[in-house]
Amino acid sequence: MLRTKLLSAMISICLMLAAVLNQPSAYGAEYAFIKGVGGAIGVHTINGDDSLVELARSFDIGFNEISAANPGVDPYIPSAGTRIMIPNKWILPDVPNRSGIVINLAEMRLYYFYPRTKGLVDTYPVGIGDEGWDTPIGTYRIIEKIVHPAWHVPKSIRAQKPELPDIVPAGPDNPLGTHAMRLSVGTVLIHGTDRPFGIGRRVSHGCIHLYPEDIVRLFRKVKMGTQVVVIRQPVKFATVQDRVWVEIHGDEGENLEQEAESLMVNKKLFARVDPGKLKTALRDRYGVPTDVTKD
Repeated sequence: MLRTKLLSAMISICLMLAAVLNQPSAYGAEYAFIKGVGGAIGVHTINGDDSLVELARSFDIGFNEISAANPGVDPYIPSAGTRIMIPNKWILPDVPNRSGIVINLAEMRLYYFYPRTKGLVDTYPVGIGDEGWDTPIGTYRIIEKIVHPAWHVPKSIRAQKPELPDIVPAGPDNPLGTHAMRLSVGTVLIHGTDRPFGIGRRVSHGCIHLYPEDIVRLFRKVKMGTQVVVIRQPVKFATVQDRVWVEIHGDEGENLEQEAESLMVNKKLFARVDPGKLKTALRDRYGVPTDVTKD
Protein backbone atom coordinates (compact mmCIF):
# COMPACT_ATOMS: atom_id res chain seq x y z
CA MET A 1 0.00 0.00 0.00
CA LEU A 2 2.83 2.41 0.91
CA ARG A 3 4.65 1.73 -2.39
CA THR A 4 1.40 2.35 -4.29
CA LYS A 5 0.91 5.71 -2.56
CA LEU A 6 4.54 6.67 -3.20
CA LEU A 7 4.24 5.75 -6.87
CA SER A 8 1.02 7.79 -7.22
CA ALA A 9 2.74 10.78 -5.62
CA MET A 10 5.74 10.32 -7.91
CA ILE A 11 3.50 10.30 -10.99
CA SER A 12 1.84 13.55 -9.90
CA ILE A 13 5.18 15.26 -9.24
CA CYS A 14 6.63 14.11 -12.56
CA LEU A 15 3.61 15.37 -14.47
CA MET A 16 4.03 18.84 -12.96
CA LEU A 17 7.75 18.85 -13.74
CA ALA A 18 7.14 17.75 -17.32
CA ALA A 19 5.27 20.97 -17.98
CA VAL A 20 8.18 22.99 -16.58
CA LEU A 21 11.14 21.28 -18.23
CA ASN A 22 10.22 20.20 -21.76
CA GLN A 23 7.81 18.19 -23.84
CA PRO A 24 8.52 15.56 -26.47
CA SER A 25 8.36 16.72 -30.05
CA ALA A 26 5.73 15.63 -32.53
CA TYR A 27 8.19 13.08 -33.94
CA GLY A 28 7.95 10.88 -30.86
CA ALA A 29 11.61 9.84 -30.76
CA GLU A 30 13.07 13.35 -31.00
CA TYR A 31 13.58 15.35 -27.80
CA ALA A 32 15.18 18.59 -26.71
CA PHE A 33 17.43 17.95 -23.71
CA ILE A 34 17.91 20.83 -21.27
CA LYS A 35 20.95 20.49 -19.01
CA GLY A 36 21.05 16.82 -19.93
CA VAL A 37 17.41 16.04 -19.09
CA GLY A 38 14.73 15.49 -21.72
CA GLY A 39 11.30 14.04 -22.35
CA ALA A 40 8.19 14.03 -20.19
CA ILE A 41 6.53 11.53 -17.86
CA GLY A 42 3.06 10.45 -18.93
CA VAL A 43 0.19 8.49 -17.42
CA HIS A 44 -2.07 5.92 -19.05
CA THR A 45 -5.15 4.30 -17.52
CA ILE A 46 -5.43 0.60 -18.27
CA ASN A 47 -8.47 -0.58 -20.19
CA GLY A 48 -9.59 -4.16 -20.70
CA ASP A 49 -7.38 -4.85 -23.73
CA ASP A 50 -4.09 -3.38 -22.52
CA SER A 51 -0.88 -5.15 -21.62
CA LEU A 52 2.40 -3.49 -20.65
CA VAL A 53 4.11 -5.23 -23.57
CA GLU A 54 1.80 -3.55 -26.08
CA LEU A 55 1.81 -0.22 -24.25
CA ALA A 56 5.61 -0.18 -24.26
CA ARG A 57 5.68 -0.27 -28.03
CA SER A 58 2.83 2.26 -28.33
CA PHE A 59 4.83 4.77 -26.26
CA ASP A 60 8.21 3.83 -27.79
CA ILE A 61 9.70 2.50 -24.57
CA GLY A 62 11.18 -0.88 -23.68
CA PHE A 63 9.59 -3.63 -21.62
CA ASN A 64 12.29 -3.09 -18.97
CA GLU A 65 11.36 0.59 -18.64
CA ILE A 66 7.60 0.21 -18.32
CA SER A 67 7.85 -2.71 -15.90
CA ALA A 68 10.45 -1.00 -13.67
CA ALA A 69 8.37 2.18 -13.51
CA ASN A 70 5.25 0.23 -12.51
CA PRO A 71 6.26 -2.34 -9.87
CA GLY A 72 3.56 -4.72 -8.77
CA VAL A 73 1.54 -4.37 -12.00
CA ASP A 74 0.98 -7.61 -13.92
CA PRO A 75 2.69 -6.89 -17.27
CA TYR A 76 0.44 -9.23 -19.23
CA ILE A 77 -2.98 -8.88 -17.54
CA PRO A 78 -2.97 -5.55 -15.68
CA SER A 79 -6.14 -4.64 -13.81
CA ALA A 80 -8.51 -2.32 -15.68
CA GLY A 81 -8.46 1.21 -14.27
CA THR A 82 -4.85 1.00 -13.05
CA ARG A 83 -2.87 4.19 -13.67
CA ILE A 84 0.39 3.37 -15.43
CA MET A 85 3.43 5.63 -15.44
CA ILE A 86 4.84 6.11 -18.96
CA PRO A 87 8.56 6.75 -18.32
CA ASN A 88 9.37 8.91 -21.35
CA LYS A 89 11.95 11.03 -19.51
CA TRP A 90 15.70 10.49 -19.31
CA ILE A 91 19.06 11.84 -18.20
CA LEU A 92 21.64 11.72 -20.97
CA PRO A 93 24.51 9.26 -20.51
CA ASP A 94 27.71 10.81 -19.20
CA VAL A 95 30.22 10.50 -22.05
CA PRO A 96 33.13 12.80 -22.96
CA ASN A 97 31.75 13.71 -26.38
CA ARG A 98 28.00 13.62 -26.98
CA SER A 99 27.96 12.88 -30.68
CA GLY A 100 26.95 10.09 -33.00
CA ILE A 101 25.25 7.15 -31.28
CA VAL A 102 25.53 6.23 -27.61
CA ILE A 103 24.01 2.95 -26.38
CA ASN A 104 23.63 2.50 -22.63
CA LEU A 105 23.26 -1.21 -21.96
CA ALA A 106 22.17 -0.65 -18.36
CA GLU A 107 18.99 1.13 -19.47
CA MET A 108 18.69 -0.67 -22.83
CA ARG A 109 18.41 2.62 -24.68
CA LEU A 110 20.08 4.21 -27.71
CA TYR A 111 20.73 7.96 -28.10
CA TYR A 112 21.42 9.59 -31.46
CA PHE A 113 22.87 13.12 -31.23
CA TYR A 114 22.06 15.44 -34.12
CA PRO A 115 25.38 16.62 -35.58
CA ARG A 116 24.39 20.26 -36.11
CA THR A 117 21.78 20.88 -33.40
CA LYS A 118 23.08 20.88 -29.85
CA GLY A 119 20.65 19.43 -27.34
CA LEU A 120 18.42 17.73 -29.93
CA VAL A 121 18.49 13.96 -29.51
CA ASP A 122 16.66 10.95 -30.90
CA THR A 123 16.31 8.14 -28.38
CA TYR A 124 15.01 4.61 -28.80
CA PRO A 125 14.60 1.53 -26.59
CA VAL A 126 16.67 -1.48 -27.61
CA GLY A 127 17.07 -5.18 -27.02
CA ILE A 128 20.63 -6.27 -26.20
CA GLY A 129 22.80 -9.37 -25.83
CA ASP A 130 21.56 -12.18 -23.64
CA GLU A 131 23.63 -13.65 -20.80
CA GLY A 132 26.71 -15.25 -22.30
CA TRP A 133 26.22 -13.25 -25.51
CA ASP A 134 26.85 -9.79 -24.07
CA THR A 135 26.84 -6.80 -26.40
CA PRO A 136 30.48 -5.63 -26.37
CA ILE A 137 31.33 -2.34 -24.65
CA GLY A 138 33.58 -0.01 -26.63
CA THR A 139 33.82 2.65 -29.34
CA TYR A 140 33.04 1.64 -32.90
CA ARG A 141 31.91 3.01 -36.29
CA ILE A 142 29.10 2.26 -38.70
CA ILE A 143 30.84 0.46 -41.56
CA GLU A 144 27.86 -0.82 -43.58
CA LYS A 145 24.17 0.04 -44.06
CA ILE A 146 21.86 -2.62 -45.49
CA VAL A 147 18.25 -2.41 -46.65
CA HIS A 148 16.34 -5.72 -46.59
CA PRO A 149 19.30 -7.64 -45.19
CA ALA A 150 19.65 -11.40 -45.52
CA TRP A 151 20.65 -13.16 -42.30
CA HIS A 152 23.78 -15.26 -42.59
CA VAL A 153 23.20 -17.55 -39.62
CA PRO A 154 26.30 -17.75 -37.40
CA LYS A 155 27.65 -21.22 -36.65
CA SER A 156 27.10 -20.66 -32.94
CA ILE A 157 23.36 -20.18 -33.52
CA ARG A 158 23.10 -23.09 -35.95
CA ALA A 159 24.70 -25.28 -33.30
CA GLN A 160 21.74 -24.41 -31.06
CA LYS A 161 19.15 -24.56 -33.84
CA PRO A 162 20.39 -26.97 -36.53
CA GLU A 163 17.08 -26.68 -38.38
CA LEU A 164 18.03 -23.17 -39.52
CA PRO A 165 19.37 -22.70 -43.07
CA ASP A 166 22.74 -21.13 -43.81
CA ILE A 167 21.01 -17.96 -45.00
CA VAL A 168 17.57 -16.57 -44.13
CA PRO A 169 16.43 -14.28 -46.97
CA ALA A 170 14.86 -10.88 -46.43
CA GLY A 171 11.22 -11.03 -45.46
CA PRO A 172 8.80 -11.00 -42.53
CA ASP A 173 10.49 -13.99 -40.83
CA ASN A 174 13.98 -12.50 -40.98
CA PRO A 175 15.19 -11.65 -37.43
CA LEU A 176 17.20 -8.69 -38.77
CA GLY A 177 14.04 -6.87 -39.80
CA THR A 178 14.02 -4.47 -42.74
CA HIS A 179 17.20 -2.47 -42.05
CA ALA A 180 20.60 -3.14 -40.49
CA MET A 181 23.80 -1.21 -39.74
CA ARG A 182 27.04 -3.08 -39.17
CA LEU A 183 29.50 -2.00 -36.46
CA SER A 184 33.27 -2.22 -36.75
CA VAL A 185 33.37 -5.14 -34.30
CA GLY A 186 32.85 -8.78 -35.19
CA THR A 187 29.33 -9.55 -36.39
CA VAL A 188 27.51 -6.96 -34.25
CA LEU A 189 24.68 -5.08 -35.97
CA ILE A 190 22.13 -2.44 -35.05
CA HIS A 191 18.99 -3.77 -36.72
CA GLY A 192 15.25 -4.22 -36.64
CA THR A 193 13.48 -7.34 -35.46
CA ASP A 194 10.64 -9.70 -36.21
CA ARG A 195 10.09 -10.05 -32.44
CA PRO A 196 9.24 -6.57 -31.16
CA PHE A 197 8.28 -7.95 -27.73
CA GLY A 198 12.03 -8.43 -27.14
CA ILE A 199 12.77 -4.70 -27.03
CA GLY A 200 13.81 -3.79 -23.51
CA ARG A 201 15.07 -7.31 -22.82
CA ARG A 202 18.26 -9.34 -23.13
CA VAL A 203 17.36 -11.35 -26.21
CA SER A 204 20.13 -11.19 -28.80
CA HIS A 205 23.48 -12.83 -29.49
CA GLY A 206 25.19 -9.45 -29.07
CA CYS A 207 23.36 -7.33 -31.63
CA ILE A 208 21.25 -4.27 -30.80
CA HIS A 209 17.56 -4.64 -31.73
CA LEU A 210 15.11 -1.77 -32.38
CA TYR A 211 11.36 -1.72 -32.95
CA PRO A 212 10.62 -2.10 -36.70
CA GLU A 213 9.40 1.50 -36.96
CA ASP A 214 12.38 2.88 -35.01
CA ILE A 215 15.12 1.26 -37.08
CA VAL A 216 13.67 2.91 -40.21
CA ARG A 217 13.83 6.36 -38.57
CA LEU A 218 17.35 5.86 -37.28
CA PHE A 219 18.65 4.30 -40.50
CA ARG A 220 17.61 7.35 -42.53
CA LYS A 221 19.54 9.75 -40.27
CA VAL A 222 22.74 7.85 -39.57
CA LYS A 223 25.62 8.27 -42.02
CA MET A 224 28.39 5.84 -42.81
CA GLY A 225 31.30 6.25 -40.40
CA THR A 226 29.11 7.51 -37.54
CA GLN A 227 30.68 6.82 -34.16
CA VAL A 228 28.88 4.32 -31.90
CA VAL A 229 29.80 4.26 -28.21
CA VAL A 230 28.50 1.30 -26.17
CA ILE A 231 28.61 1.78 -22.40
CA ARG A 232 27.09 0.37 -19.24
CA GLN A 233 26.01 3.24 -16.99
CA PRO A 234 23.37 2.20 -14.42
CA VAL A 235 23.57 5.47 -12.45
CA LYS A 236 23.21 8.91 -14.08
CA PHE A 237 23.12 12.34 -12.43
CA ALA A 238 22.04 15.75 -13.75
CA THR A 239 21.48 19.21 -12.26
CA VAL A 240 18.63 21.40 -13.50
CA GLN A 241 17.63 24.72 -11.93
CA ASP A 242 19.64 23.99 -8.75
CA ARG A 243 17.97 20.59 -8.36
CA VAL A 244 19.88 17.32 -8.46
CA TRP A 245 18.34 14.43 -10.36
CA VAL A 246 19.36 10.78 -10.47
CA GLU A 247 18.25 7.98 -12.78
CA ILE A 248 19.01 4.42 -11.71
CA HIS A 249 18.82 1.13 -13.59
CA GLY A 250 19.99 -2.29 -12.53
CA ASP A 251 18.99 -5.79 -11.62
CA GLU A 252 17.62 -6.63 -8.20
CA GLY A 253 20.46 -7.42 -5.82
CA GLU A 254 23.00 -5.38 -7.78
CA ASN A 255 24.79 -2.99 -5.41
CA LEU A 256 25.03 0.47 -6.98
CA GLU A 257 25.68 2.57 -3.86
CA GLN A 258 29.43 2.71 -4.45
CA GLU A 259 28.95 3.80 -8.05
CA ALA A 260 26.53 6.53 -6.98
CA GLU A 261 28.96 7.77 -4.32
CA SER A 262 31.86 7.81 -6.80
CA LEU A 263 29.81 9.88 -9.26
CA MET A 264 28.78 12.34 -6.55
CA VAL A 265 32.43 12.85 -5.62
CA ASN A 266 33.47 13.41 -9.24
CA LYS A 267 30.58 15.81 -9.87
CA LYS A 268 30.91 17.53 -6.47
CA LEU A 269 27.32 16.74 -5.54
CA PHE A 270 27.72 15.22 -2.07
CA ALA A 271 26.68 18.36 -0.21
CA ARG A 272 23.63 18.83 -2.45
CA VAL A 273 22.17 15.30 -2.30
CA ASP A 274 19.80 14.08 0.40
CA PRO A 275 21.13 10.66 1.55
CA GLY A 276 17.63 9.43 2.40
CA LYS A 277 16.20 10.34 -1.01
CA LEU A 278 19.15 8.73 -2.76
CA LYS A 279 18.78 5.56 -0.69
CA THR A 280 15.12 5.34 -1.69
CA ALA A 281 15.97 5.87 -5.37
CA LEU A 282 18.63 3.15 -5.20
CA ARG A 283 16.13 0.78 -3.62
CA ASP A 284 13.21 1.45 -5.95
CA ARG A 285 15.09 1.76 -9.28
CA TYR A 286 12.10 3.08 -11.18
CA GLY A 287 14.41 4.00 -14.07
CA VAL A 288 13.17 7.61 -14.30
CA PRO A 289 14.85 10.86 -13.23
CA THR A 290 14.20 11.36 -9.51
CA ASP A 291 14.81 14.53 -7.50
CA VAL A 292 17.30 13.80 -4.69
CA THR A 293 18.11 17.40 -3.76
CA LYS A 294 18.84 18.20 -0.14
CA ASP A 295 16.23 20.83 0.86
